[in-house]
Amino acid sequence: MEELAVKLATLCLSLLLLIAVSTVALGGKFNTVLSPGDAAPDWKDVPGIDGKKHALADFKEKEILVVVFTCNSCDYAQDIEDRLAALGKKFEKDGKCALVAICPNPPKIEADAPEELLKKAKEKGFNFPYLLDPAQKIVKDFGAVRTPEFFVFNKDRKLVYQGNLDDSPEGKKITKHYVEDAVAAALAGKKPAVEETAPIGCMVRYVRMRPAEKK
Repeated sequence: MEELAVKLATLCLSLLLLIAVSTVALGGKFNTVLSPGDAAPDWKDVPGIDGKKHALADFKEKEILVVVFTCNSCDYAQDIEDRLAALGKKFEKDGKCALVAICPNPPKIEADAPEELLKKAKEKGFNFPYLLDPAQKIVKDFGAVRTPEFFVFNKDRKLVYQGNLDDSPEGKKITKHYVEDAVAAALAGKKPAVEETAPIGCMVRYVRMRPAEKK
């Protein structure tokens, strides 16, 4: 009996450890890397379509930081362009929030080449930094898998929301403004009612690396 009890105790401990490891490995409900409360992944010396280098620290004076992974080549991303421009103008007016766009797709995709992103930014009146991530390091650090996909961080740069801009991918019959609601909650020092939504959009075009290239 004693030997059986030891075996059962060992089995239970193994199961608990397995659950703990699985929990650590999993991020949020829809993200395998980040979950609400996590710190914003750092970045520095990242090129933008403006020809300048950018860093997370550039926005330290802002109370709220919103990061969106987007591009030109995705229909879903195209559907939010006007709303994204409006959000940028709103943030510029209130002065408390910063919006940063990042293109996660490789520049070999013609529509997502830097010059095409710049052309679209001018056409739509984007007034926020638009960064390039050719090595796809930032998008991997965020665990983003779709374009568009949003991340909202509070003044402590802790994640308070991740997912969709609102509840209407095509911009029709919008009833919930997830990102703006998360921003308002964060400015008030509160948690948003919705912290995560399953991102709807095109898959990020991750570049497959050969084993030799991963070293």
